[in-house]
Amino acid sequence: MNTEGTCLSVDYGKKSKLEFSIYPAPQVSTAVVEPYNSIMTTHTTLENSDCAFMVDNEAIYDICRRNLYIERPTYTNLNRLISQIVSSTPASLRFDGKAYHEQLSVSEITNACFESADQMMKCDPCHGKYISCCLLYRGDVVPKYVNAAIATIKTNHTLQFVDWCSTGLKVGINY
Repeated sequence: MNTEGTCLSVDYGKKSKLEFSIYPAPQVSTAVVEPYNSIMTTHTTLENSDCAFMVDNEAIYDICRRNLYIERPTYTNLNRLISQIVSSTPASLRFDGKAYHEQLSVSEITNACFESADQMMKCDPCHGKYISCCLLYRGDVVPKYVNAAIATIKTNHTLQFVDWCSTGLKVGINY
């Protein structure tokens, strides 16, 4: 075990340690060793993080092109999008207010979470199963609509969980 990880675990043992792992993509790669560095880093952080968020540059690159209409995204574009992801993760701990953007229905937001085009990793969730899932809604969200959206996903068998451990869907609403 590396000494930095040991200090982190000792100094912040009772705090949740989040990890944001960003994996390389051929479209924006600047070095041949990027994949090797990513794998080695992943291995060394296994014991020291409580929750890992995986992002790959290819998925972020595609989101920049498709949703933000950036023809040739640069690292600056990718980093800005990733910074929005990172800063919004603990937002419910930092802010009480509401966030306003496009007026999407709870059902649209919930369904988008499970679309392969909206994933931060270049993978299709239809070809695998979830161990667990947590949805955190922010703003003026009615619990009845959240429950209805989740019931629809469960009924349509859009969401499949592994059968070898207790699984579930956790939901939080922050006003």
